[in-house]
Amino acid sequence: MRALIVVDVQNDFCPGGALAVAGGDEIVEQINSRMADFDAVILTQDWHPGGHSSFASSHKADAFSSIEMPYGPQVLWPDHCVQGSFGAAFHKDLATDRADLILRKGYRPGIDSYSAFFENDHSTATGLEGYLKTRGVRDVTFVGLATDYCVAYSALDAARLGFVVSVDTALCRAIDMGGSLDQARRNMVAAKVSLL
Repeated sequence: MRALIVVDVQNDFCPGGALAVAGGDEIVEQINSRMADFDAVILTQDWHPGGHSSFASSHKADAFSSIEMPYGPQVLWPDHCVQGSFGAAFHKDLATDRADLILRKGYRPGIDSYSAFFENDHSTATGLEGYLKTRGVRDVTFVGLATDYCVAYSALDAARLGFVVSVDTALCRAIDMGGSLDQARRNMVAAKVSLL
């Protein structure tokens, strides 16, 4: 069983959104066309409550600065993907009806969640591992936004959990802040994630 995991293709991560990733909307049509090639399709959705601890506004700090949280360093982001908002909704052209599962993450107020498998403490599970293994999925391919954060964190966790992992880089876009894309690529290659 092979699964396509589509990471956070949401309005706030597309051009015009609160945390826009350059070209984030350019990959939607190709992602839709790839869905038929897989046994399962999972969509992840950033789903923050208002006042989330990862928001710069919650700390009266500058966006993209960093602070130390109990679970480690945390980038402070512009308010984004607030539960129920237009920004949190999937891009209008994403084929959401093909999804077997929509996994929401980042909904705990005190901790961020880049990975589809774990919160940023690297131990609080989202339940995705159990879902995939129960369905017999061993091979996962990631696409979506953003390559150097949620896609990379998800791919690294999937590899650590024993899945066969690939990232279709043509169907991802990156934030690339301070060399984050190169670092993410190095980390994925070191973890034996296949970059397609």
